[in-house]
Amino acid sequence: MKKISWRLVIVIGVIIAAFVYVLPTFKPALWPHKKINLGLDLQGGMHLVLEVDTEKAVEGTVERIAQELKDQIKKERIRNTGIDRIEGTKISVIIRDPDNVDDVDKLLDKDFKDLRILSRSKEGENLVITMDLPDNRSDQIKKMATDQALETIRNRIDQFGVSEPDIRRQGEKRLLIQLPGIKDTKRAKELIGRTAQLEFKLVDEAHDLDAALKGNLPPGSQILYQVKEDPLTRRTSKTPFLIKKRSLLSGAYLTDARVQIDSQYNEPYVGIDFNRKGARIFERITAANVKKRLAIVLDNKVYSAPVIQEKISGGSARITGNFSTEEARDLAIVLRAGALPAPVNIIEERTVGPSLGSDSISKGLISMCIGGILVVLFMIIYYKASGLIADFALILNILLIAGGLAGFQATLTLPGIAGIILTIGMAVDANVLIFERIREEMGLGKTPRAAVDAGYARATLTILDANVTTLIAALVLFQFGTGPVKGFAVTLSLGVIASLFTALVLTRAIFDYLLINRKAKTLSI
Repeated sequence: MKKISWRLVIVIGVIIAAFVYVLPTFKPALWPHKKINLGLDLQGGMHLVLEVDTEKAVEGTVERIAQELKDQIKKERIRNTGIDRIEGTKISVIIRDPDNVDDVDKLLDKDFKDLRILSRSKEGENLVITMDLPDNRSDQIKKMATDQALETIRNRIDQFGVSEPDIRRQGEKRLLIQLPGIKDTKRAKELIGRTAQLEFKLVDEAHDLDAALKGNLPPGSQILYQVKEDPLTRRTSKTPFLIKKRSLLSGAYLTDARVQIDSQYNEPYVGIDFNRKGARIFERITAANVKKRLAIVLDNKVYSAPVIQEKISGGSARITGNFSTEEARDLAIVLRAGALPAPVNIIEERTVGPSLGSDSISKGLISMCIGGILVVLFMIIYYKASGLIADFALILNILLIAGGLAGFQATLTLPGIAGIILTIGMAVDANVLIFERIREEMGLGKTPRAAVDAGYARATLTILDANVTTLIAALVLFQFGTGPVKGFAVTLSLGVIASLFTALVLTRAIFDYLLINRKAKTLSI
């Protein structure tokens, strides 16, 4: 009797827990818990495969090292030395004065030990040292660029408000992104793919812009454009600026970015805040460049270039640019989430419409119902009243799978529905083994109660062996599979665990109740 009572308590507890987790999917107003998540193939949305341009990450690192080397050489007052980045990922140091060779070598040995010297050659009177990053360092930068891009995009999508996105790495430099339920795919792509490299640079007012536009570009400067769109005519205009290449401050020091409304013009802008170090740098920049124009550059586009009227302390600034509220919000999102370490390119894109998803759900449910009805009828015809017990266990088995999906916040996909349909057939497998064993024991002349005890005792090990091996295979599929395979593995794993519970615990509790509590003398099997 104690065994029966404990078994009943466990069964009732599990059923109530499953019902509580499933309830929000059908009646969200009654229980405000998270409902079952539907995958991209069921509710529609967007599927993207992105490739991170990891070479650009290496080039960016080399450019930064070259700039640091320039600053150090200037600080050490080593003259007649030129430094350039060549062939993308190499640094060329030209030493024009032989007396400076030892000083440069000491500087390289002291502060730039990571650089690999490729060659030292004479070009006339000049000594040219060519360097790059070692292969292991380049590989590390590429891996970190992909990992950082993954986290940055994940942060952006989380702030964008997509429920249950699927974002994971695929290979060395590819990212798989699935956004269920998203409708504005163009806006999502712009948000995901924007590099968001924020920089503050001085406008070069010492040289002539017109001459630069004609090809006479001064060294250390570049031409960047401010793009504006007329809200009425939708026409865009480009305004060129001559900007100094050196970045005085980057978005790496940002702590916050938010949308605010200009009280004078009633237009949205993005207010930004720097951390303590960034605030000190910004204050120093503005103090040293009063009455000069400071350009706010995002992804090599000038958003504004205001004149610095006075020193700005406090670590706050604003980015204006005739934004709509939506554009300002997206810009704030990408600035808060951080810049991508390298550009990303969309190499595969698929959009699934919600009508296709609802059609998949209806067809999947129809096939599940047909399969379930056939199994239910077979069990009743072949095993009579005992078949009804197995059918009751089958219905609860589906409830437990649904509860598991909701409880673990797993995503139900079309292959996942296929896994549930497969589980419907597998769920009665264990009951068939048990019932056949019971029949054999009753054929030997045993009482119903003794036959049930012997049937469960002898079939349990076989059932565990078969289901545990299936569960191991499902877990391997979940660990190493992607997309549809993973969705199938989720429901298959939950189905195996649920079928073990219903076959070995639930049906045994029902049989014990009928034979012990109700004192049934016969068994319809």
